[in-house]
Amino acid sequence: MTDEGSGDEETQAPNAVPTQPNGPWVRGGGGALPPRWASGGRSLSKFDGLGVAARLLRLTVVVVLLVGAVVVAAVTVAGIGPPSEQDLRRRAGLLDKRQLLIGVKDDQPGMSLRRNGVYKGFDVEIAYLVAADLGFAPDDVRFLTIESEDRARRQALDVKTNKIVTVDLVVATFSITPARKADPDVTFSAPYLRTEQSVLTRRPHTKVEALTDLAGKKVCTLNTTTSAQNLQAAGVEPVGKNKISECVKGLRSGAYEAVSTDAAILAGFVAQDPKAFQIHDIGAEGSELYGINVGTNKSLATLVDLALYRSYTEPADRRWENAYDTYLRPEQPFSMPQQVAVAKQPEVERPKVRIWPWQDER
Repeated sequence: MTDEGSGDEETQAPNAVPTQPNGPWVRGGGGALPPRWASGGRSLSKFDGLGVAARLLRLTVVVVLLVGAVVVAAVTVAGIGPPSEQDLRRRAGLLDKRQLLIGVKDDQPGMSLRRNGVYKGFDVEIAYLVAADLGFAPDDVRFLTIESEDRARRQALDVKTNKIVTVDLVVATFSITPARKADPDVTFSAPYLRTEQSVLTRRPHTKVEALTDLAGKKVCTLNTTTSAQNLQAAGVEPVGKNKISECVKGLRSGAYEAVSTDAAILAGFVAQDPKAFQIHDIGAEGSELYGINVGTNKSLATLVDLALYRSYTEPADRRWENAYDTYLRPEQPFSMPQQVAVAKQPEVERPKVRIWPWQDER
């Protein structure tokens, strides 16, 4: 007679999980065994331990996920690490905001032109792009005309109330410079367009290859711009105006020899009247990089950068390219050999924003 616990070493299961004494498994010398194993219906092998290993692996994964959730929760509560997009919206004061005020130019064809109360141009489309990512529909965006000298302070005239108001964003061909970045009232976004200084003259005109070719001549430009500084350095007699359209009007009448500012601004006037004007490539060194001024709202600056980053990195997002193709590319044939602007969005570094794994990064 064979003892219940006896048997070959090969049929014993030293790693079997014990069960209740009266359970469905039969207790053998090596532990609890299913009835058909104990009766000799099956012999054990080295693979029989995999069920236990799999369960242990699943348990380990669950523990790791729970620990990760606790760490994430602790980080969120403690305020460690970059803020989430929702955190930034709250800090920027956008959650309860019903209307976004944006300062733009109103007299720059191709960039930002106001006709019959409607603003159109590349800058306007960039403003809509950013506003959409901030959570504002086009009808919730209000454009106000802003002058060059007021872009740093973000002060614009509300023609409806005849009052000076502070806008939330300035998207107005505002070049990023060290001096402007040092202004405590200015916080620039990442650049959204790259262009360069150029010269506009009446047609016909001898070729202008450098600003020094206009030395001693009256050349109109915008006040408080980088172009004015370059004109002075070249020995030109600069005449400053508040609006570039005033310069072009004076050029047409013969009051000035030329107008000088960025090619992206001047190209629109040539495209409007190519028989009257011509643009000259003066081989300017360096670039003019346009940025969006958000004032002292650092959280808003990060959100604007996030919108530009997504536009730059997502292949399906064609809003920047569509804006360029609609407003700037058609001007290029009238501006040769001067390049209107680089036909590629400037590179944008990824902002420090916490993106949850389950969040859509669009």
